[in-house]
Formats: sequence, structure tokens, C-alpha cells
Amino acid sequence: MLSIGLSSAISGIDAYTVKVEVDIRRGFPSFATVGLPDKAVKESKERVIAAIKNSGFRFSTERVTVNLAPADIKKEGAAFDLSIALGMLAASGQLPRDILKRYLVLGELSLDGSIRSVRGVLPIAIQSRGEEVEGIIVPEVNKKEAAVVDGVNVYPMKNLREVVDFLSGRAEKGPYKLDVNNEFNRSRKYGLDFIDVKGQDFAKRAMEIAAAGGHNILMIGPPGSGKTMLAKRLPTILPEMTLDESLETTKIHSVIGFVEGKPGLIGTRPFRAPHHTISNIALIGGGSFPRPGEVSLAHNGVLFLDELTEFSHGALEVLRQPLEDGAVLIARAATSVSYPARFMLVAAMNPCPCGYYGDSRRECVCTPFRIQKYMSRISGPLLDRIDLHIEVPAVKYHELNNESTGENSETIRERVQKARNIQKSRFEKSKSIYCNAHMQSRHIKKHCCIDEAGKQLLKNAIDKLGLSARAYDRVLKVSLTIADLEGAKSIVSSHLAEAIQYRSLDKSLWL
Repeated sequence: MLSIGLSSAISGIDAYTVKVEVDIRRGFPSFATVGLPDKAVKESKERVIAAIKNSGFRFSTERVTVNLAPADIKKEGAAFDLSIALGMLAASGQLPRDILKRYLVLGELSLDGSIRSVRGVLPIAIQSRGEEVEGIIVPEVNKKEAAVVDGVNVYPMKNLREVVDFLSGRAEKGPYKLDVNNEFNRSRKYGLDFIDVKGQDFAKRAMEIAAAGGHNILMIGPPGSGKTMLAKRLPTILPEMTLDESLETTKIHSVIGFVEGKPGLIGTRPFRAPHHTISNIALIGGGSFPRPGEVSLAHNGVLFLDELTEFSHGALEVLRQPLEDGAVLIARAATSVSYPARFMLVAAMNPCPCGYYGDSRRECVCTPFRIQKYMSRISGPLLDRIDLHIEVPAVKYHELNNESTGENSETIRERVQKARNIQKSRFEKSKSIYCNAHMQSRHIKKHCCIDEAGKQLLKNAIDKLGLSARAYDRVLKVSLTIADLEGAKSIVSSHLAEAIQYRSLDKSLWL
């Protein structure tokens, strides 16, 4: 007999429906799975057989064929276990066959019949809204992740026996309900605050400007000067996530499996800080079965690269595409997938190999040649995409011992939000620009108008301070953000003067 059920799989960060067809007929006992299954899917045979027997059901010893359609797309993972088991029970007459087409089923089976969590439940739940099904059956652990999708009936299950009783009508079970707004609001709290940072007023000001305009920023300073501390607190002053941003971010984390057992929605800006030994694939995404990388996990948030010069040249160069396009395209012979990757890049590095070049308290032991070689590890094209370069000196004792507190994150975030609102209004007709950092040449010419005094100031900066030509557009972008923070209608000389201070690596001192 033949039974047909429904499951789902992930391609990129979106889902597609998979028909699970199970055919049982007389013949030599065998169990075959077709439809381009990977090793994990093929191994479902042993899990399914054990789960059926240990749940008290009869396993057919006849010829069993399982087909996962569409058959021309590679299937991976163990999420089809539960659907295959239900198909076998329906094909062997232990479950009504017509009931399986009414539900989309996900779950990995343990040998005792209990249901384990799976990855990608959120995009699957979103996709199921377009299917003619009554609901989606998911593991108990994944219930919040699925229930954040409006209009989808979610039925969380703990084991195979519970699913069979529900589908056969022997046990009534209502859909799981979740207050999405309440869940979203509860997940929007940060554990860090800018009030914890002692001193570093210049760096904190630069961080506020970076947050207000969505600018990438590079911090240069000796060990222990607070670069990491500042970077970790940057998400707390970024504008609060909208529900749409939260859903998009949660989808990416769901595909990796980072959401299970946690609140259904990610309400805070992501902060990703990969180690400098990370591989290109882990950073950008990809693999034989493509997965999102760190740049995509940082989507709508912050990617922090500490010890920037220690990252491999290849890893830094692959950042250029997502920094420019806000997305990553992974092309393989069989398929191509795209992952969103619009993030703020925050990088930190020492000024020299020993870390103390320019430090007034400790002597640098590096030769000029070593310093130049050290700084040259960062390519010009990558620096082109970083708007602010700031020096973060060591904090002095009187600043550390000062009991007065600075501004908290909420106060700074209010100013940042006002500046972002100005930019939202400025770029309301553009679908690809959300903040000043994303402006192209034509937008700079239109929105960054400066008077003769400003033009002379920029000329002097390029001629006398050794600023490079590539710094010109960056200075204008940052100047516009400073103007937005002040609520000014146009850029004036003071805005340009402050923006020029944030171009340390363009000065002849570092070249």
C-alpha cells in the first residue's frame, strides 16, 4: 500500500515542501530511501524501525520504499524521520492514510520513539502558510520558534505514540498559542550598557556616530584600552529591532539551529565575534551543503573582528562582497543560494606587533619596517569600506578611579534613533539605502553639499594631513551623520573637522 505525507526542507534561508511517499508491498524484506538523500537521511531507516517497535507498533517486514520528492534536490538532515515513520504506519494500515496530507510533519526520532529538535523550523512554518494544510507538527522544543508565525496552527509533540494518537483521533490536542508581541518585548533586553565604560569619551563619541549612520569602524589601540568593551556595547545603542528585522534575523539563526530551547524571537541586535583563526567558509558561508556564515549570523547587527591583522588575507578579502552588497551569494554546481548579510563591521587592532606604538607609558620595541609590514596586512579595498578609523589610547588611572558615570545606552540610543529617523525620511524613495553609510556617489553629490569654507577645509586635510583621496567620500558621509545627530539641515565646517579626526589610517603617520 502507498501513503503520502508532507514534510519540509531548507534551501538557503527559505523552505520548500517535501512529499514523503512510502510504499509497502510483498517481496524480499528491504528498506530503500530514494530522492537524493544524504547519509543522515539514509540512516533514518534504523532510527525509524527502532522507534516504531519501541513505541508498540508493528513493523512491516515486507519491501519498503521511501521517496522524498522532488527527487532532483539533495535532502539532508534527520527532520524527515517522523514523517517517514508515520508514512510506514499509514501504509501498513495502522494509521488512516488520508490524514497525513493534512499536516506538515517535522522531527528527528530517538530509538525509543521520542522526538528530538530540528533546525530551520521558523522558515518552514512561514512557508507552510502557503500550503493547504491544517497545521504543522513539530518537536516540543521547537514550539515557540514555530508559533511566532501568525496564521499557522502549531502542534508540538514529544513522541511518536503521541503523534499517532493525535492523528488517529484517540487524543485531542489544541494548537499551541504564543503571544508574539509579549515574547518579542521580553527578548529585547541587553545585559550590557555603555555606562560601564570608563573614560574613552572620544571613542564613545565615534561609536555613537557609527551607530547613527551605520558606519563601519576600526579601533586602533594598545592591549587593555577597552576596544572589545566598546564593541560589545555597540548593539545597545543601535536602533531597536523591528518585528520584521527580528523575524529575518531569527530565520537565519533557525537554519543553523541556534534558536531551539530559547525565546521564539531574537529581539536584540546580533553580536558576532569570530576568532581570528576562522576559515573563509565559516566566515562567509558555504560548504558542501551551504550554511550561513558569521557575516549572515550578524545580519541586522554587529560583526566584531578583534585582532584584525591576525585574520588570514583570504578571510578579510571575502568580506568585501557582503560589505558592498549586504548579501552573500554561494554558488555550487548543483545549486546557488543567497544569504542576507547587512551588518556593521567593527574591527580592532594594535598599532604595531608589540602593541605599544605611540603609548606614553610603555616603549615600543618594533622597528619602522615591522610596523609598516604589520599595517600593510589590511588591504586598501577593505579599508575603503571602513568609514571611521579611531585611536583608542590606554585609560589613565584618574579616569578608572572616577566614580562619576557617563551616559547610559538608552540615552545614546535615543539620539541615534532621531538621526536614523532623519535618514529614513531622506532615503524613503530608495529601497536599498537605509542609512548614510549605504550612500553611493550620486547620493553623496545630492545630499552632502558643502560651502566654500568646507571645500577649503577638505583640501587642506588632503594636502597637509596626508589624507588619501579615498577618504573624501567617507568624510562626507560621516559629516552628514554628525549633522543628523545635531539636527542640522546641512553640513558645516565643524562637522567636517570632526569627521576628519576619524581617519587615522589615512594620515601620513601610519603610511
